[in-house]
Amino acid sequence: AEIKVAGNETIQYVVIQMGNEQYGIDIKYIDNIVRVQHATRVPKVAPYIRGVINLRGEVIPIMNLRKKMDLPEVEDTKNTRIIIVKLEQLGVIGLIVDEIKEVVTLSVDEIEKVAYDKDDKNIFLMGVGKHEGDLISLLDLNAVVAE
Repeated sequence: AEIKVAGNETIQYVVIQMGNEQYGIDIKYIDNIVRVQHATRVPKVAPYIRGVINLRGEVIPIMNLRKKMDLPEVEDTKNTRIIIVKLEQLGVIGLIVDEIKEVVTLSVDEIEKVAYDKDDKNIFLMGVGKHEGDLISLLDLNAVVAE
């Protein structure tokens, strides 16, 4: 019989840059990463929805993560990417991020839970990971794309 050590579980995160902050997205939700492309505007949607794109025949709504997180808006650059994520309840959605940095593997021991107020922008975080001296805010994708 194999004995599993509980505290040794690891999770891989794709680290993204938003302004001068680093955020981690659990790799298990990521379906694809694509360059920014023209999004078709959709009337009467929330201001943080940029529109929809057609990716290999699939129509995918695109969310501006900066706008959703109340960060100042910036122009897209050559590093700007759309991360296509798949969530159980909400289906497929694209998140526009400033830059993809790297993939890191964090053990459960390296992740601290975050306490926050309801109206705080930290509601989008499920924790903070420590990796090589850097702190990475780990996004709770279900909270980010809720609404």
